[in-house]
Amino acid sequence: MSQSRTYEVRTYGCQMNVHDSERLSGLLEDAGYKRAAEDSTPDVVVFNTCAVRENADNRLYGNLGHLRPVKDSHPGMQIAVGGCLAQKDRGEIVRRAPWVDVVFGTHNIGSLPALLERSRVQREAQVEIQESLETFPSTLPTRRESVYAAWVSISVGCNNICTFCIVPSLRGKEKDRRPGDILAEIRALVAEGAIEVTLLGQNVNAYGSEFGDRQAFSKLLRACGEIEGLERVRFTSPHPRDFTDDVIAAMAETPNVMPQLHMPLQSGSSRVLKAMRRSYRQERFLGIVEKVRAAMPEAAITTDIIVGFPGETEEDFEETLKVVREARFAQAFTFQYSKRPGTPAATMEGQLPKEVVQERYERLVELQDAISWEENRRLVGRDVEVLVAEGEGRKDGERRRLSGRAPDNRLVHFAVDGEAVPRPGDLVTVGVTYAAPHHLVADAGVRAVRRTRAGDAWEARNAAPQSGSGVLLGMPKVGVPDPLPAATGGCSAL
Repeated sequence: MSQSRTYEVRTYGCQMNVHDSERLSGLLEDAGYKRAAEDSTPDVVVFNTCAVRENADNRLYGNLGHLRPVKDSHPGMQIAVGGCLAQKDRGEIVRRAPWVDVVFGTHNIGSLPALLERSRVQREAQVEIQESLETFPSTLPTRRESVYAAWVSISVGCNNICTFCIVPSLRGKEKDRRPGDILAEIRALVAEGAIEVTLLGQNVNAYGSEFGDRQAFSKLLRACGEIEGLERVRFTSPHPRDFTDDVIAAMAETPNVMPQLHMPLQSGSSRVLKAMRRSYRQERFLGIVEKVRAAMPEAAITTDIIVGFPGETEEDFEETLKVVREARFAQAFTFQYSKRPGTPAATMEGQLPKEVVQERYERLVELQDAISWEENRRLVGRDVEVLVAEGEGRKDGERRRLSGRAPDNRLVHFAVDGEAVPRPGDLVTVGVTYAAPHHLVADAGVRAVRRTRAGDAWEARNAAPQSGSGVLLGMPKVGVPDPLPAATGGCSAL
């Protein structure tokens, strides 16, 4: 293979997929590929797919169709399809899009370079889907999208059987990494300049179930607190079933664990939760929220909610609104129920008309936006410390605004005055002057700038021109990892 062959990775779906794409990029670069420059046609295009939403199939095949004439006009170009949709559809992808060269699944992403080479030599499509995990992804080469904030996978797979979710059948049973391996990876990242990590798992707080330690996750959080130079620790997404008091204590007592919790509700109706096989009820969920608030009064709690699950009545929906009012989420990622073939919910009686689901969805969004706005307005006049981000949020040239995340993960757009502009990875203290439902604005100027090792690392990486674009989450570019599930919330928001 020529050393000059270029690649592009297009990623759809959850944080797990975004992190997997960092591995795919690392594998390709380790095999001699180079990232394609912007506005150039890559030699290899890799789709890392999601199977969660109802239109995932149409989206993939539509994109493959748009790419066909590009491939026809560029001899030697290859197209690979991986991820959850590839695991589900397997040979169907090549049947519907015979111009695809490689199909690989969620369990064998490490095979991608070999499959591309085999397809190139044999001049025929290669389809390889493994039924169980071949190699834990964290042992593979990685091209990290950010030098100052990083994903760290602590487990893969899921042992739950939610009736709406197709992911356990595509990601497999939960497999946990050993704590020593996780901490070694975090220390290596910190040595390279990272000051923030987000611990990832399909049900991140079920960590330890494979080796029989029910307190393994809280112990891991406390161990992260002992890593010198690690300033911010986040995790996503926990399951209410596995949320224990020792985890709340570890969050409250470990200074670098951020006062932020994303915990999927899905429905406020205990009857619907039972039909979803969610293994907790309304009272249990609100009890966790109460304990978290008692231990961390300023914690920002966010959630995922599904509207229109089969059989949901108006009374059930009112129970969801009740929980939203009581929990006062900082933000909620709301979804209209999406029927997925192969899940028990797809064949349940009581599938709701689209117009009913839409009307309930709009009421929920209106309520949550009002609460988010009220909660954000409480922060006007306060100082917050912001980790300056790259490629996140809005930039405003007229006001010289940059963007970043507060400790509670709220997005902050802040004005920069003077000549010294903080770098991505630096920490700035700003005063909040305005609140919107989904972000804060700080236009009173930067109170203080703390230049960090992370900012130094960003500056060093960007000293030479960098080719290529960031990993894509749908269409927008992704710079710093965003621990909030912007599209699907991992598997928990399905």
